[in-house]
Amino acid sequence: MSQKVLLNSKEVTIILHRLACQLIEKHLDFSNTILVGIQPRGVYLAERLKQLLESEYKVPEISLGYLDITFFRDDFRRTDKPLEANKTQINFIVEDKKVIFIDDVLFTGRSIRSALTAIQSFGRPSEIELLVLIDRRFSRHLPIQPDYRGRQVDAINGEKVIVSWKENDGEDVVHLVTN
Repeated sequence: MSQKVLLNSKEVTIILHRLACQLIEKHLDFSNTILVGIQPRGVYLAERLKQLLESEYKVPEISLGYLDITFFRDDFRRTDKPLEANKTQINFIVEDKKVIFIDDVLFTGRSIRSALTAIQSFGRPSEIELLVLIDRRFSRHLPIQPDYRGRQVDAINGEKVIVSWKENDGEDVVHLVTN
């Protein structure tokens, strides 16, 4: 098994600032915009962006929620191992809001399809956008594309993109792992 660093800590920080600036360009004051981190790994990116927008760019009070898609997945009953659900935490109205789904890696698009179904339980957003740190562009099973992407990676199916966050893994780094 070999590992290649795609993004180091400094590069992740630069990308986070660029993504934050792109969000500000599109949404300005965020009064009608909600960030939704897709559980489990999108939560770290969503929290980091919220913190950056509020502290560095002085955007006041951004709504942030967490969405668990476990039981909305199309492969829900196709595995022998028991699934562990995460916590959905959406403490605000989604109806007629602009929702930005945030995830670490866009691979096949199936997680985002599940999130589109799951968010309907909380109302009907006026618009949904997608922000990802890594876009694996040649791996799509569904016609889903990000509105905001940190980096595009051409990885073949035998390769994995692993995003590590300092909050959970001790450092910010993105690896391309080959078996």
